[in-house]
Amino acid sequence: MNFLNSMAFVAITFVAFTALVAIISWWKTRGDNLDTQDGYYLAGRGLTGAIIAGSLLMTNLSAEQLVGMNGQSVRIGMSPMGWEVTSAIALVILAFVLMPQYLKTGLTTVPQFFEERYDAGTRRLVSLIVLLSYVVIMLPNILYAGAQVFVNIFDLDALLGISEFSAIALVCVLTAIVGSIYAIFGGLKAIALSDSINGLGLIVGGLLVPIFGLIALGQIHGGGFMEGLDALINTDKTLLNAIDAPTLNEPYLPWPLLFTGLLINNLYYWATNQSIIQRTFGAKNLKEAQKGAVFAGFLKIMTPLIIVVPGIIARLMYTNVGDWGSGDNAYPMLVADVMPKPLLGFFAAVMFGAILSSFNSVLNSASTIYALDIHRPTFNPTASDSHMVKIGQNFGTVVAIFATILSPFMLYMGGITTFVNSAFAAFNTPIFVCLICGFFWKKVPSIAAKVVIPVHVVLYFFLQFFLRNQISWLENVHYLYFTAVLFVFDMLLMYVIVKVKPRPTDYVLEDAKAVDLTPWKHGKFWATVTLGIMVLAYIVFSPLGIGA
Repeated sequence: MNFLNSMAFVAITFVAFTALVAIISWWKTRGDNLDTQDGYYLAGRGLTGAIIAGSLLMTNLSAEQLVGMNGQSVRIGMSPMGWEVTSAIALVILAFVLMPQYLKTGLTTVPQFFEERYDAGTRRLVSLIVLLSYVVIMLPNILYAGAQVFVNIFDLDALLGISEFSAIALVCVLTAIVGSIYAIFGGLKAIALSDSINGLGLIVGGLLVPIFGLIALGQIHGGGFMEGLDALINTDKTLLNAIDAPTLNEPYLPWPLLFTGLLINNLYYWATNQSIIQRTFGAKNLKEAQKGAVFAGFLKIMTPLIIVVPGIIARLMYTNVGDWGSGDNAYPMLVADVMPKPLLGFFAAVMFGAILSSFNSVLNSASTIYALDIHRPTFNPTASDSHMVKIGQNFGTVVAIFATILSPFMLYMGGITTFVNSAFAAFNTPIFVCLICGFFWKKVPSIAAKVVIPVHVVLYFFLQFFLRNQISWLENVHYLYFTAVLFVFDMLLMYVIVKVKPRPTDYVLEDAKAVDLTPWKHGKFWATVTLGIMVLAYIVFSPLGIGA
């Protein structure tokens, strides 16, 4: 029994599960042709709904959410669940509005559409913006958040006798090395398969945290799991209310934003972000893509049990903590205290898998965008597919090194989730506006995107970082309100551009005949069920349910 509680057993189970995922992924993809564009970047257009859903979830759900969102919930309660639960709306829109358009064009990357619909300059502009966000924001934060979990759970800085910064840097380097092997040498199919396996592990391991947390909370109140559940529900009902007042600032999520700024943010992330929808581009047909998107929406409604509730449990358990600061230490602290040692290695492995899946997915997408949207059209238009795969691999190596160097410095950026979300808000809205108008507004001219995108970015930074510091009543306005207002502005600007200089001929979306476009027969029924469950979740966590 002592061996089961030892660090040696933790290390063995961690390595064993991590190796098992790698071996299964290698075995399933060992005969795949990775020398072609579709084979390497789109998994040969053969992904099924279950694989797509698992990969969508795992690409999104990483230590960044586990640490950052539990860090928010330990401070303010249940309202951060809105980031997760309302994602179902965006995923349903992706499945039935945008996915038929995407697959009809046979795209490999989103920027490809911007060249087809607008022009080559727009494609390069969008590609550079997305690449910059991946390299400077997403990849370093994925590595940092994962490293912080491991450092706090295993107390690595004390164990190794080094500073917290050095311990985080060490874990970032190790994570980047393993993740780069998947992304650079395995292609999308290896990533998607490992995501699905790790996804099952994360669901099991992630649910163990609130279960053991409630047991520990119950023991404080002289009982067990049921007493802990009673304490969670009845100690402070305000923590279980997900409906925030309209005037609150971040990290709160005012309820009007659920259908305005947050919806726009989610539509960009789930329906336009290359690192997310690349796996839907790899679907074997429209039916499987729609299944994957809808099932992912259902799973997102369930994820607050893993990435929000543990933060509230930590708030109720650690009553001696006066100021949680950013809150980013709450989740690692809870895991270290409540997770039984024999299970700690397995949990560490699925956590590591979550970090890897997000890191290698974003890295693979960055390589895809550079190779196909920047390098080929700019430097070598006649390059073969095998050459472009090599270019993507080389670029991925450089990006991985740069992001790894940058990642430990995220320690000084404050709350992870707030930093990432506010940074993305600068450019996600105009890209989504240009995409949606490009698909469904036939008269939008090529100049529109090159006007809307830079104007939006300038206005956002002006509002967020200058004007709000000059006008007192703007100081505490949530940045997603700026997103909502600027979305309306972008649409009006697009309307003016169309009226002043309409496209000479209507845009026609050509069918590339890449995959079968027969829709999922029962898709709309299951989408309705999913959205109904989303509404029910908000009823439960409101004054109508168990909140106050």
